Amino acid sequence: MIASDKIEQLIDRFQYLEAKMAEGAAGNEIAALGREYAELRPVVETVTAYKDLLAQISDAQTMLKDPEMREMAEAELTDLRAQLEVSEQQVQLALLPKDAADARPALIEIRPGTGGEEASLFAADLLRMYQRYAEKQGWTFEILEQAETELGGIKEVVARVVGDGVFARLKYESGVHRVQRVPETESGGRIHTSAATVAVLPEAEDVDVQVNPGDLRIDTMRASGAGGQHVNTTDSAVRILHIPTGIIVVSAEKSQHRNREIAMQVLKTRLFDLERQRVDDARSADRKSQVGSGDRSERIRTYNFPQGRLTDHRINLTLYALGQVMQGDLDEIIDALQSDAQATLLAEMGA
Repeated sequence: MIASDKIEQLIDRFQYLEAKMAEGAAGNEIAALGREYAELRPVVETVTAYKDLLAQISDAQTMLKDPEMREMAEAELTDLRAQLEVSEQQVQLALLPKDAADARPALIEIRPGTGGEEASLFAADLLRMYQRYAEKQGWTFEILEQAETELGGIKEVVARVVGDGVFARLKYESGVHRVQRVPETESGGRIHTSAATVAVLPEAEDVDVQVNPGDLRIDTMRASGAGGQHVNTTDSAVRILHIPTGIIVVSAEKSQHRNREIAMQVLKTRLFDLERQRVDDARSADRKSQVGSGDRSERIRTYNFPQGRLTDHRINLTLYALGQVMQGDLDEIIDALQSDAQATLLAEMGA
């Protein structure tokens, strides 16, 4: 059984939000109320359906006392109890603690790891994979910074993804992605193993991070770099050093003003992520599960091109559909990771 007091508190909160929005509010307040209302609405619909089932079961149990209605009531109860079991599971999932950042836009950072030029080419493949996935989801995918190699690989890329539930879906992609294939640069046909790292960060809002200007060193410089798509001949690139943490952010778009905006947003997002990681590490120090929020140095996935095989090592999932995955068909993997994370949370809560 689901705790009725928790359900009633949730419904009361939803009704309060509904009333506040009907009264009218200032721009910032109505936006915050609207976000919370939108997040609670599917949860309230789920628990309302659960409550309706309980009421129907109660009515059917009352009907058992009537000899003429007993047979019909027993048949109805069998069906209702089967529905109730499914509904309870849905409510348990709906009431799981939510990551407050799930609804936010995200920054994706991709960098080559071990493997030289082949790692850079694989990083470019991962970028295209995420671009295609974002397109399938109807999200906006904006490259903020990209440095390329002469062969079309990637030295580093930072992209911003905006849309419904972006971080909730993409956060499982953080970690080391390993590839096994014959590189384009390999003439002998030998299979090489290389890797790229992916970090997915929830975008920071101004209220999340207060940056002391005295903690920053901001330099302007000339953009450069072989193959970079933002190379230009003006001193427009911006480099920001956050002295307390040593975080360095560089943006090399054509507009110096835009570069400052991008660099500050990326810096705030990385500082926000540092704090989230600190809190999560403290909370999960005694937990084994790290799916979705774990060590980004962990090898999470292997892409084996000769066999057309993808393996996610966190949940022991293997798919022989690598071609489709590289075209952006990530839903099956992400759904499985979300289900595993939900099952872990339910187990921890004793559900």
